Amino acid sequence: QVQLVESGGGLVQAGGSVRLSCAASVSIANIYVMAWFRQAPGKQREWVARITSDDQTMYEDSVKGRFTISRDTAENTVYLQMNSLQPGDTGVYVCNAQTGWTYWGQGTRVTVSS
Repeated sequence: QVQLVESGGGLVQAGGSVRLSCAASVSIANIYVMAWFRQAPGKQREWVARITSDDQTMYEDSVKGRFTISRDTAENTVYLQMNSLQPGDTGVYVCNAQTGWTYWGQGTRVTVSS
């Protein structure tokens, strides 16, 4: 019902910045919560950040102060601005949307080199 398409991933040096985008197929004003998760090889998927329909945000402790989640309702897009990147931030970043159901994007890979 809801399609999510991520973009913006790539290779970045430690200390650098990347902005990820998640474009939704429906108005994100009608999505209660949107979030970003990430998964590295050999690890379980972990939650990174979330934003509500009224722009309330929350972050996992290890990224707080470095990452910023935001949304643009006119473009039906959620962003994740990632600053001060470290090799431990490497992984596939996946967009998530929660209504009465939960939806996942295909993921975009971020690789942080030391």
